[in-house]
Amino acid sequence: MRVIGDIVMPNWNQVLKELQECPRKDALDFIRRKYIKLLAEKTNRNIIAYYSGWLQKPGIIRSSINDDDKNGFMATIHGLDRSKGLDLILHTPGGDMAATESIVDYLRRMFGDDIVCYIPQIAMSGGTMIACSCKEIVMGKQSNIGHIDPQFGGIPAHGVIKEFETAIEAIKKDPESIPIWQKIVEKYHPTFLGECQNAIKLSEEMLYSWLISNMLVDDEKRDENANKILKYLSDHSDRKTHARHINIDEAKTIGLKIRDLESDNIVQDIVLTIHHSFMHTFSNSSAIKIIENNIDNAIISLSGTNQN
Repeated sequence: MRVIGDIVMPNWNQVLKELQECPRKDALDFIRRKYIKLLAEKTNRNIIAYYSGWLQKPGIIRSSINDDDKNGFMATIHGLDRSKGLDLILHTPGGDMAATESIVDYLRRMFGDDIVCYIPQIAMSGGTMIACSCKEIVMGKQSNIGHIDPQFGGIPAHGVIKEFETAIEAIKKDPESIPIWQKIVEKYHPTFLGECQNAIKLSEEMLYSWLISNMLVDDEKRDENANKILKYLSDHSDRKTHARHINIDEAKTIGLKIRDLESDNIVQDIVLTIHHSFMHTFSNSSAIKIIENNIDNAIISLSGTNQN
């Protein structure tokens, strides 16, 4: 057990015990913010945690990345000394592609290229794209990113295209299967296939642009390496599911700039304690998403409303 200053860094069960024994009515908020402040003191950088509770509360669309998140980032950036850069702690299943683009654009307008992304556990799809827009990604042995795949109301675009391709091939082989496939594909409106194709193209253009302008900006082979990363993250031919995880070793192999969370034991302990605190918050409250900084500013999305 590590002691930082006068604070003993707890594990999962110890964080839960600390919450249970805390006499404050705002114990969940108080404990999270205590450790976020501790990380800011250690790194001398701004900290914003962007956390979704989709693991504890699956099926809630608002827990994914959406345009309302911009308000959370505006609230949590206000009052920060932007010259210190930003350490973004990210935990999300991904979400709306246009919202993802808007959030990245806003963060880079506020902090330039000085953004580091910490992934204590999972940042999938749009979350992976946000991470790749940063100058560096910090991952641990337990961390995962995912392949990029725009979604429409939770429906992956690549999956839609694959379904249409499968239908075409099946009908060519057996024209009598037309009535079966007609019922399957008629659930999509006539322009949906084109929308999926355009969304995939846009996501690839965005990721390429972000990589060469920040993470790979000093790489002599940045175009080549950006295309290598893009091909890997957008290639669905060898992946059986949208939710397939990519671990730290894979992320390094494809050329992403990855720093081991374990390279600094103190930072590792604080980041994981922050993560445990958020997980306990989602398990013990109605919160479905939290965007929070190191000076106690937060937007907390509850079931049906926001709380400052």
